[in-house]
Amino acid sequence: MVTSAKIEGIGPKIAEVLAKNGIDTFAKLAEAKDEDTQEMIKDVKGNHKTDTWNEQASLARDEKWDELKKMQDELDGGVEKK
Repeated sequence: MVTSAKIEGIGPKIAEVLAKNGIDTFAKLAEAKDEDTQEMIKDVKGNHKTDTWNEQASLARDEKWDELKKMQDELDGGVEKK
């Protein structure tokens, strides 16, 4: 099991805010609605896109590490490259 997996695009400040709102595991993030996640982090400085976080969290929750790495290799700061 990979315990050091991170969701691309989530930094420590956002992780702290999410944890304070009860999202402290990949499973909880995978189940969270994107709109709710956006609302929770709206006051964190920066421009954050959460649209890939749930999918990344689902892959981590399900221990699909190769798929997660492949997805993250295709992302740019948590956002799909254009």
